[in-house]
Amino acid sequence: MRGVGRLSQWGLWFGGALVLLAAVLIGIDVVLRKLFNTSIGGADELAGYALAIGTAWSLAAALLNRAHIRIDSLYVLLPTRLRLVLDFAGLALFISFFGLVAWHGSGMVMQSWASGSRSQSALQTPTVIPQSIWMLGLAVFVVIGALLFLHALLLLTRGRVADATAAIGTRSAQEEVATEIRDLEDRRAREANAS
Repeated sequence: MRGVGRLSQWGLWFGGALVLLAAVLIGIDVVLRKLFNTSIGGADELAGYALAIGTAWSLAAALLNRAHIRIDSLYVLLPTRLRLVLDFAGLALFISFFGLVAWHGSGMVMQSWASGSRSQSALQTPTVIPQSIWMLGLAVFVVIGALLFLHALLLLTRGRVADATAAIGTRSAQEEVATEIRDLEDRRAREANAS
C-alpha cells in the first residue's frame, strides 16, 4: 500500500498543480480583458480541462486519506461490525460507480481518437489529449480503490478489525482533532527550524 500511497500523492500534486495553473491563467485573462480589452482565448476551455483532470487525479489520494465527504450522523451510533460492513459496501459502490464512468469514458476517448475530434474553440484542441489524461486518472483511481478494498479485506480476514476500519472507515472527530494538532506541531517545528 505504500507504493499506492505514493502514486496517489503524485496524482494529488499533479491535479493540484493543474488547478492552480488554471486559476493563474483565468486571472491573467481577466486582467487582460479589464486593462487591455483583449483576451488570451481558450482560457476557459483549458481551465475546464484542468478541473476535470485535476479532480480525476486527486480522487485516489482523497480515498486513501479518507477525505471524501460522508454523512455519518447515524453511522457513528452503529456497532463497529455493522459500520465495517457498510464501509465495505460503500467502498464497493463508490469504486463500481467510477468504474462505470471510466468504462464509458474509455469509449468516449476511443471515439474521439477514431474521429479525430477537436474542440470547437479557437484552440482546436484534439479532444483525445485531455480526455485520455482524465481517463487515465479515473482508471488509476479505480485500481487504487480496488487495491484498498482488497487490503482492508485481507486485514479483516487476519482479524485486524481496527486496522480495516482505519483503512476504509470514516474519520472520527478524535482522529480529525489529532491530525490537526499534529499538522500544527509540524508547522511550528518547521517555523522554528527556519528561524
